[in-house]
Amino acid sequence: MAKGFVKLFAKNIKKSFGPGQYQANGIEVTCVHCQHDQFEHGYAQLNTALATLFNLDFANRSATILTCHRCGYVHWFNKKVSRID
Repeated sequence: MAKGFVKLFAKNIKKSFGPGQYQANGIEVTCVHCQHDQFEHGYAQLNTALATLFNLDFANRSATILTCHRCGYVHWFNKKVSRID
């Protein structure tokens, strides 16, 4: 029984860290370049010149990025993005 649990846990961890399908504002995200629906999730900092001048880049906001798993096109989102698979 424990062996089955470990296998299932490992499968779910692998799935949650790999490419997946996402939704933004209730709309399923598809790549604008190739129409693929599998993305790698990440974050990018939105730097401003003033914060950089005073070495305060950490205070800037971040955007969510989804990188298409097929073609590599990077999609930027300023709102919450949710994984749906």
